[in-house]
Amino acid sequence: MEKKEMLTHIDHTLLKATSDWAGITKLCDEAIRYHTASVCIPACYVKPLHEKYGDRLNICTVIGFPLGYSTTAVKIFEAQQAVFEGANEVDMVVNLCDVKNGEFEKVTAEIRAIKQAVGDHVLKVIVETCYLTEEEKIALCRCVTDAGADFIKTSTGFGTGGATLEDIALFRANVGPNVRIKAAGGVRTAEAVEQYLSAGCDRIGTSSAVKELAE
Repeated sequence: MEKKEMLTHIDHTLLKATSDWAGITKLCDEAIRYHTASVCIPACYVKPLHEKYGDRLNICTVIGFPLGYSTTAVKIFEAQQAVFEGANEVDMVVNLCDVKNGEFEKVTAEIRAIKQAVGDHVLKVIVETCYLTEEEKIALCRCVTDAGADFIKTSTGFGTGGATLEDIALFRANVGPNVRIKAAGGVRTAEAVEQYLSAGCDRIGTSSAVKELAE
């Protein structure tokens, strides 16, 4: 796969707690220059970035991030606010407390409610694989599918581990045909990006690989 094509699958990401305006606008300028799929940035930057770049920039932000255990009502508000301020894509974190309690119907209901809140905008569901058993991963594939979300995403990048090719294979075997896959966390090189795309991912969340791909 050519590097230019790989760049179109990248969510160019900067989610550090100390992300400043200079770093965020540099990220956005690179995203436009290299035609990445989106920028994934903190919610506080959605409105000013939309005002600065308009339709030239596909903006993604995160909700319930990074721990996932805020209430459904809060997540719905976050999602609606993000879309209102200019986000086209929303990456939500599942409630891992519900997952560990085996309350998968509740997990599905929350995802479905957030998908309804964002409407035609893209919803990606972060399941944070590093904390899950294989059985929980499979159950979450069903939750994401049944709730009508657009993507299942491996990781926040803030947990104890990130994406693995084994998890991508597991997702492919268990999600529905309309659910795409995003790998995030630890995908740092052009070689790794190509491996994950070849394994069946449609998106890759990374910042470190973009420079290498753009060379």
